[in-house]
Amino acid sequence: MEHFDNIYNRACERKGGEQAISGLLGTSVSNQQIAEYDDSRILSAFTKKVFQSGFVWRVVENKWSEFERLFFNFEIEKVLMMPDELLEKRASDPAIIRNAKKVMTIRDNALMMHDVQVEHQTSFAKWLADWPSSEITQLWLYLKKHGSRLGGNTGPYALRALGKDTFLLTQDIEAYFRSQKLIEGGLTSLRNLKIIQNCFNTWQQESNYDLQSISQLIAYGVGDNYVGMQGPHE
Repeated sequence: MEHFDNIYNRACERKGGEQAISGLLGTSVSNQQIAEYDDSRILSAFTKKVFQSGFVWRVVENKWSEFERLFFNFEIEKVLMMPDELLEKRASDPAIIRNAKKVMTIRDNALMMHDVQVEHQTSFAKWLADWPSSEITQLWLYLKKHGSRLGGNTGPYALRALGKDTFLLTQDIEAYFRSQKLIEGGLTSLRNLKIIQNCFNTWQQESNYDLQSISQLIAYGVGDNYVGMQGPHE
C-alpha cells in the first residue's frame, strides 16, 4: 500500500496545492460533541438518509420540517408508541415522501436505539461517541444488522452527517483500492472491509488526519479530479 505522503501529494497536484486542499477538506466533530447530542437528532439523521437513498436529496430536505412535525421531532419514546395504523396514516400524508416501507424504518430504528440505551445504560449518542473510528466498519455492520435500511452507504452517510469520523466507500474510493490491487471481489465483503479499515488506520497514524479527510484526499487524487472540478467523490 502507498504511504500517505503519496496520496497527499497527488491530491495537492490535482487540486492546486496545499492551500487549495486545506480549503476543500471537511472535518468531523469531536466525540465529546457527539456524546452531547439528543438521541432524537440521531434518529432524524438516520431517517433523512433512509429517505434520501435513491431519491432526490433536495426534495427530502424541503419536506423535512413536516417529517419532524409528523414524527414528534423524532423523540424516541414517542415514536416507539406509534401503532401501525398511525404509521400507515403518516405514510400516506402528502406533506412527506409517501413510502410506507421507509416510514416503518423510523420506528424500527428508534427501537434499535432504545435497545442500545437499555443494554448499555446510556444514551445512544454516548454509545455512538465511544465507538472507535479505528473500527468504523464494524459500526457500519452493526447498523446494517440491527437497524432498518442502514446498510450499504446509508449508514455511513448518516454517520458523516452527524459528524462521526468515517470514510465513505464512494466510487472514487473503490476505484483507488482496486487500482492499487488492495481488494478484489465484493467491495463490502468482510475481508475487504478489514483491509480497507486497516489501510485507513495506517494512513491516520502516518498523517494525524481524521478518516474523513483521508477519504477526501484519496478521492481528490482519483480519475478526473483536477483543479476546478468537483466530482461525485465526497
